Amino acid sequence: MKLSQFKFRLPEEQIALYPNYNRDECRMMVVHRKSERIDMFRNDENGQPLKNEDGSPQFIEFRHLIEYFDEGDVFVFNDTKVFPARLYGTKEKTDAKIEVFLLRELNEQLRLWDVLVEPARKIRIGNKLFFDESGTMVAEVIDNTTSRGRTLRFLYDCPHDKFKRELYALGSAPLPHYIIDHEVEKEVPDESEPGKTKIIKVKDRPVLPQDMEDFQCIYAKNEGAVTAPASGLHFSRELMKRMEIKGIEFAFITMHCALGAFHNIEVEDLTKHKMDSEQMFVEKEACDIVNTAKAEGRHICAVGTSVIKATETAVGTDGQLKEYEGWTNKFIFPPHEFGLADAMVCNFYHPLSTLLMSACAFGGYDLVMKAYDMAIENGYKFGCYGDAMLILDD
Repeated sequence: MKLSQFKFRLPEEQIALYPNYNRDECRMMVVHRKSERIDMFRNDENGQPLKNEDGSPQFIEFRHLIEYFDEGDVFVFNDTKVFPARLYGTKEKTDAKIEVFLLRELNEQLRLWDVLVEPARKIRIGNKLFFDESGTMVAEVIDNTTSRGRTLRFLYDCPHDKFKRELYALGSAPLPHYIIDHEVEKEVPDESEPGKTKIIKVKDRPVLPQDMEDFQCIYAKNEGAVTAPASGLHFSRELMKRMEIKGIEFAFITMHCALGAFHNIEVEDLTKHKMDSEQMFVEKEACDIVNTAKAEGRHICAVGTSVIKATETAVGTDGQLKEYEGWTNKFIFPPHEFGLADAMVCNFYHPLSTLLMSACAFGGYDLVMKAYDMAIENGYKFGCYGDAMLILDD
């Protein structure tokens, strides 16, 4: 397929900048890929529309997810844990403000980290960056890796656990740039013409301490992600407890989500696009849970595009999930024949994104893009803090 086939107009006001107060109370659109039905509203047991007190139809919410699954069905979750990857430092001598985005630790003993820097043109090998007022957290640039990539060596002599705690204490939640760079127009005095005003654009979404909790799945366990597996953000403890009581089973895999999903695709022919590699782990326990359920004819629901990528990497030609430890740069776009999951939870994604392409591959291009048209028309929210979609194989 072509990149241009995934272009659509997304109104600014439909990009979610903040999470729902309750994780599981966002809207959820249900897409049935065989019958090609798309449901937005709830019905009673007789198929009649349920109404709110004002007579308006009731939107399906994420907490109603449990109604679509039965005892013995399996949800596959990505239990990667996000760390506070975004730091701001100053360059020695010039005091220029530099954003440093931690990607991964390369060497624990030498304190080496793979990072991205912005603005990159100001940062060269040999430069030192300071991250706190006392000057104790200092890093030296020792290598260029990409146009924005650098290798930093932190000059901090203490036990590793203490170093990590103090480094992370200086960081903030790595919210996507479409959130933190969101701008609104503001009227301000025009200093060049006294008595007059002018319109300027200002950023209106600060990163808050609460974001470190909000931008984390409640079941997150294994640290290593620099962005959240966002479809999992909708699951609350109450919902998962209700699922457990119903007899729905959980399998956990780990894929440390990187930033590849936010990179611009620069080729029209999608077969020529190369994804960043992401580290993943699929252990025996998850394989046993999934393979047993599949043998019994149960549903396997993948929670998010990261799980789809991991399971499609680790599934065998026999349709069985295999143990796996390594890296994957699998790029899933239509058409793609899936080997494991028959249901998927996903979000509403931005135009031209690899995440949208994965959702279209699973649900069918025409059907998912039709659902997106309906989402825009009905005010659904897009992005990691937005609304959800459930794709079923019926």
